[in-house]
Amino acid sequence: MKKIKITLVKSPIDRPERQKQTLKALGLNKTNSSKEVEGTPQVLGMIHKVSHLLKVEEVA
Repeated sequence: MKKIKITLVKSPIDRPERQKQTLKALGLNKTNSSKEVEGTPQVLGMIHKVSHLLKVEEVA
């Protein structure tokens, strides 16, 4: 699996509770926090659901 770096660039304030829970499951709780995750289908689905709040980069 490839590694993906995700960064929270927009605040989850005034977002649906479901999106807040998805960000928490990804391990992103503060704006500009970053995390490297494996590119599994489950994680890619979560990233897709909140992609408007994230910056996604592929790690070499």
